[in-house]
This record gives sequence, C-alpha cells and structure tokens, in this order.
Amino acid sequence: MSKAALVPFETTLLVRDTCLCLHVQRAARALARRFDEALRPLGLTNGQFSLLMALNRPKPPAMGPVAALLAMDRTTLTAALKPLERRGLVSVAPDPDDRRGRLLALTPEGRILLVRAVPIWESTHAAVEEELPDADPDRLRRDLRALSASAAQRRQGLVRQISA
Repeated sequence: MSKAALVPFETTLLVRDTCLCLHVQRAARALARRFDEALRPLGLTNGQFSLLMALNRPKPPAMGPVAALLAMDRTTLTAALKPLERRGLVSVAPDPDDRRGRLLALTPEGRILLVRAVPIWESTHAAVEEELPDADPDRLRRDLRALSASAAQRRQGLVRQISA
C-alpha cells in the first residue's frame, strides 16, 4: 500500500486566509441569508427578488439576456421561473418574432410585489453597506463586476473552442 501524499496544514491555513473564491462564497452565503430573511415576509428569496428585478423592463426580455445578467444557464433560469409563474408573478410567452424563443414578463401581481419588496431591499442593502469597515462599496462592485466579466469571457471562449 502506497503512502498517500499529504497537503501540509500550513497550506490549509493559506487557502483559508487568502482564497478569493472561499471568501466570496462565504460572503455570498451570508448576504443571501440576510436578504432571504428580510424578504421572507413577502414570500420571496433573494434570488427570486433578483429575477423579478431582472424582468422589470419596458419590454419583456428573452431568456438569454436574463440568464446572462443573472449568470445562470437557461435550464436553471427555467427552474427559477416555475415557482414565480405558479404564484402568478411572471408570465412566459412565445416570442412572436421567433416561436422557439420565450419572452419573460412581470404580471401586474409581480409588479405590485416588487413595489413592496424594493423598500425592504433598500433598507437591507443600506445596512449591509454600513457594515463594510473602511470599504468602498463602489470599488467592491467594480471589482466583482470585473471578475464576473472575466469569467463570462472565459466561458464564451470555451464554447467557441468546443463548437469549432
């Protein structure tokens, strides 16, 4: 039986203390729990709120742009839409210009719920920003957007390579 290679405990501590992925995941989970709790009285999760906000547009968007904005694949977006459709908050209709495509829209009930949810989001968001010690929230948003954009570009490059 061969002796298994071991990762030194110092490496574990290094990853714990410096891994951007770990720190972003932990922060994302903490923020998600906080916004879930704040939106719970309306029967919404933070993900559902984000999805409703993504649909709050002058014209119903197609699935592709919404999926891209939320960094989801279409299958995940379809699954996320189902409970909102069942509640009558969102409608999914064929695109009249391309019957294969689907257009997503807030229903009047979805718009009313969003009007109620926005003040909850605003107060929760303001409280979160106040808790950032010596931080620049705008800089943090720019940095996170840069990471997201970089990841999206890498995914597009992989898709092109696979398609070629």
